[in-house]
Amino acid sequence: MGISDSVAQHLDRLMTATMDAMGLPGMAVAVTDRQRLLWSGVQGVADLSARAPVNADTRFEIGSLGKPFTVIPLMQLREAGALDLRAPVSRYLPWFRIASPFPEITVHHLLNHTSGLPRGTDIAPHGLYESWALRDFRPVVPPGEYFCYSNLGYKTLGFLLEKLTGQALPDAIRERVLTPLGMRQTSPAVTVATRGSAATGYTSIFDDRPEHRTHSLAPAVWAPYATGDGAQVSTVGDMAAYLRLLLNRGWSPAGRVMSERSFELMTQDGEWTGGDYYAYGLAAYLVEGRRYIGHGGGNAGFRSAMVVDMEAGLGVILLTNRMGETDPLVEVAQQALTAAGAALDGRELPELPRPADPVHVPDAGAYSGTYRSESRILTLEDANERLLLRYGGEPLALERRASDSFYVPHPDFALALLEFGRQGDRVVECFRGGDWYVKDGYRGPREFHHPPEWDACVGHYRARNPELSNFRIAIRKGTLTLLHPWGNTDPLAPLDDGSFRIGSDPLGPETLRFSAVAEGQALRADYSGCPYYRTFEP
Repeated sequence: MGISDSVAQHLDRLMTATMDAMGLPGMAVAVTDRQRLLWSGVQGVADLSARAPVNADTRFEIGSLGKPFTVIPLMQLREAGALDLRAPVSRYLPWFRIASPFPEITVHHLLNHTSGLPRGTDIAPHGLYESWALRDFRPVVPPGEYFCYSNLGYKTLGFLLEKLTGQALPDAIRERVLTPLGMRQTSPAVTVATRGSAATGYTSIFDDRPEHRTHSLAPAVWAPYATGDGAQVSTVGDMAAYLRLLLNRGWSPAGRVMSERSFELMTQDGEWTGGDYYAYGLAAYLVEGRRYIGHGGGNAGFRSAMVVDMEAGLGVILLTNRMGETDPLVEVAQQALTAAGAALDGRELPELPRPADPVHVPDAGAYSGTYRSESRILTLEDANERLLLRYGGEPLALERRASDSFYVPHPDFALALLEFGRQGDRVVECFRGGDWYVKDGYRGPREFHHPPEWDACVGHYRARNPELSNFRIAIRKGTLTLLHPWGNTDPLAPLDDGSFRIGSDPLGPETLRFSAVAEGQALRADYSGCPYYRTFEP
């Protein structure tokens, strides 16, 4: 049974709504069952300047959807007795050393993100030095006790795969995964050759501030990439063949690609992440009591999502050419899967999600009031479930971005979100960058002290890292604070070695270290091994 015209129209409308809501240049979606492709749809353009439309053969970088392409060959080696998942990584890569008081990191720990390693950076196209340099990393938790998503861990798995097969990673993936699955349009690496035959990836023209739908797009920073954390360039048709491998628990038309046990290791008994269970390169989660396998992915300029319903025997793949959050795309893939499943079961199609009103704030009254800083007063009003800021003689309707943070549509507020703080259930303060405002009713200290040397850290830092090009540092209520360009913030906790832990989680592995102080300013900031340098921009 295939997809009817009415279901195809429903999926087309879902794509259109998603393109409009997320400002996507192009999108490709496919639905498959265990045997064949049921439907595919494309919209938008692969290249804005050339106005080249997306078609069924358009290739997109798939990001972390490619992690299983590293895992599957490792499972094959496990089946052949050439790899012990519980063995230390150093058994296979003797140069892999970490100065740690804890037991050694095993292959299993890298596969399920419980190694305690940081997320990693994309400043280098190969990443071997990044793995080698872990000898300077100091973990704060034993392996196996804490989930922390680490692309660096999967890069290391790619080097392990190269060592065991004697092949370059792209060759091993092509031979052991792509060729058996008939994925002829998929490149196992992002290379100069693939750049001319793939969609152009885009990002907001402003990389140093929260995105807004009014921002124009610019081509994202491009770089060659061939590491184990996801470096493939593929089409929705080829990716549908990969979903069929999962739906058939490791079997393909060419025969078994991995054993039933290997499939179970990749999908069962995963680590709880706070929202789903992560096993080996794949996550499992429940929606209304039904179990799904899924993942989001992204490289600079691209975002993707996949969802598989093992019970219904259906899978959806979604590829786009714009940077952004992956979770909303996973939700769209879930909606497409739900619609396809309902149609094939003879049930009524679900309603299309209604476009969200960005300025609808049902609890606007909780934020209304007057907030004062040392130099400015902000007046917020509840106007029929809209939160208005009176500024410069005009009312500005705030757009909610998270539970207590809002985008203010005015150039004076463009670089950061307006974030609110609470005492109990009452909103009593707000922040914008390093500015602090208090509301009538705030009860607490109003003067804070910090080490004077922290003042040198405040500023704006940049690197040629396509995934995180820049960040700002401010001092909030006596706490050094990291301001991410997309709007969220993390406190910095001082450590004994002079560096700072990023975030409030005491087990978090990410760190910042400031150095090269001149004229009262730190000129360099090391973000978990990636160097950033002070910029002249505010």
